[in-house]
Amino acid sequence: MSGIHGPVALGSRLDRLPLGSFHHRLVFALAGMILFEWVEINAFAFVAPTLREQWGMSLSTMALIIGISQLGAFGGGVLGGYLADRCGRRRTMLVSVAVYCLGSALCVVVQNPWQLIAARFTAHLGAQAMAVVAIVVLIEFVPAAARGRLQTWKVAIGALGIPIAAWTGYLVVPHWTWGWRLVLGLGLFGVVFAYLVHRWVPESPRWLLSRGETARAEEIIRSIERSCGVEPPETVNEAAHVTGSLQTPDSSRVRFAELLAPPNRRRFAVVATMWVTGLFAYSAFNTWTPTFLSESGLDLDDTLLLSAALATAAPVGAVLAVPLIDRWDRRRTQLALGVLIAVTLLLFGLVRSPVPVLVLGCLVSLLFQASVPFLQVYSAEVFPTRVRALGSGVANAMSRVFNFGAPMLVAAVFSGLGYTAVFAMLAVIGLIGGTVAVLFGPRTTGLSLEAAATADTTHVPPTAATPKENVLP
Repeated sequence: MSGIHGPVALGSRLDRLPLGSFHHRLVFALAGMILFEWVEINAFAFVAPTLREQWGMSLSTMALIIGISQLGAFGGGVLGGYLADRCGRRRTMLVSVAVYCLGSALCVVVQNPWQLIAARFTAHLGAQAMAVVAIVVLIEFVPAAARGRLQTWKVAIGALGIPIAAWTGYLVVPHWTWGWRLVLGLGLFGVVFAYLVHRWVPESPRWLLSRGETARAEEIIRSIERSCGVEPPETVNEAAHVTGSLQTPDSSRVRFAELLAPPNRRRFAVVATMWVTGLFAYSAFNTWTPTFLSESGLDLDDTLLLSAALATAAPVGAVLAVPLIDRWDRRRTQLALGVLIAVTLLLFGLVRSPVPVLVLGCLVSLLFQASVPFLQVYSAEVFPTRVRALGSGVANAMSRVFNFGAPMLVAAVFSGLGYTAVFAMLAVIGLIGGTVAVLFGPRTTGLSLEAAATADTTHVPPTAATPKENVLP
């Protein structure tokens, strides 16, 4: 076999690999961490009605808890992305898990809303940092033709955290005054999968190459090749044995300003818009729907049951994205899903009785979750390796800044204009991201990460760099 000729050649070796045991372990470990991160992130929605009764909280206090949590997620997105590009993917991810588990533990013992605010801030800080890095880690290891599908399976498994939180809330919260503490503490189990990441997942070879650590990258790639039944090259370019041989003077210094310089500026603007609008609609629906249903006259048991049923549809939505995400242009599929979400949200806002709420709510949840893998993959693959985590993380974090004010806005719209107006607003906002991506974003489907990061038009055709056998059935 031929030797190695730099970062692109080493990256192409990862793209040419058949899927093997390494990839399956990678998805399982990352998905398990994401599962309990999603339990943590979504838990408050299913205990909020009970906390409001026990502590006598107003809607504005609940909005403050949600808003401060979003600020924690903002800090996690920025800090996690920066540290992952500066210090390494693996180390940053493991430290982030420790932080969010600490926040989950604090949620179990809080005694008032102000303590809960501090605990939720800490949990969201760590959880968001971990989630940002997990997206990048997965796409940097897997073959190009399976990149979207493996990310989608990770999301599908992780999305099980939503019904776990919901059904635990339904079965526990109404029957024990301390039940909400159990629900908020479920995120602690994420540490089990963090241990598996520590055991199974090495540092990203692409990140090592961007730092000039070619020898370490070569060693890791060879190990992955063997685990996939592929014999590594017999000859290796001399540069692969010299740590730092590909390093430039500034390779260790990641700057935020790089996101605002061409060609990253346009990509960052597109991805940030997608995150801000998509997460606004998604988070508002998941967080506020149980409370709004309760305020509209449904009793607590019916509200929690309906919420649990809606949450159960989430993993199904992610599974439905599996055959789509690597087949068609991700941008256009995202826009099509946005149109379907908008129509369904409008209909959801017009109904009140349990059966229509259940049917339409499940459909909204399913469609929202189907769109999540598209957003996660696209937001990371458009950036070059040295700022991939930073670009994706800061764009994600910007959505949290907007979501700091979003709970107050949603509460104000509900109080002033009513139930239907809230979902009409979410329908309009949910359409923006896909539209911007189609008009201004580069096409990435089917491209290697190196090619996707340099594509500068919206009409770049997919390459045949990755053989069809790498595509999951």
